[in-house]
Amino acid sequence: MMKDILLIGGGGHCKAVIDVIEQEQKYRIIGIIDKKELIDQRVLGYRIIGCDEDLPELRKKIPNAVVTIGHIQANTLRIKLFSLLKKLTFFTPTIVSPYAYVSQHASIAEGTVIMHHALVNANAKVGRNCIVNSKALIEHDVIIEDNVHISTGAIINGGSIIKKNTFFGSGSTIKEYSGAEGFIKAGSIVK
Repeated sequence: MMKDILLIGGGGHCKAVIDVIEQEQKYRIIGIIDKKELIDQRVLGYRIIGCDEDLPELRKKIPNAVVTIGHIQANTLRIKLFSLLKKLTFFTPTIVSPYAYVSQHASIAEGTVIMHHALVNANAKVGRNCIVNSKALIEHDVIIEDNVHISTGAIINGGSIIKKNTFFGSGSTIKEYSGAEGFIKAGSIVK
């Protein structure tokens, strides 16, 4: 039986998460929370049913929510919204595409979304409120701290540590047993 879920944020990243949720078939999307002036608009057929101030009332009926706002230059809004969900006692599930591979020996924390064709290998640890985007590779023994966005096609080699709040750009690669933090632009090589 599918569980009800709210999506927090109705932009481009929301569309990608909708597709993952539909494919995963664990949650039924009840609606999207966005700006007040966007209420009643639709995102891929799902209605924007409220704004942040409606969350306390919605929590009485819907126990699950996930942040569906992306993170490029800054993730301040993602962190704020995730904290608000936790304060309101929403359950923030891990969402994993059925087209991704996550080792049974890896750990993925709450509120994190693993997108299509991502690979998370053995003994990798991914923190809370993260995005592991399409075709990203997270190798063995990697630690990804909270509120990180690993972009499309990024390669995080074994034993590396990606510090909290980092944006790791599309197609970037980090050498094994290295560290990264801050804004890593697309196509970077991190040693």
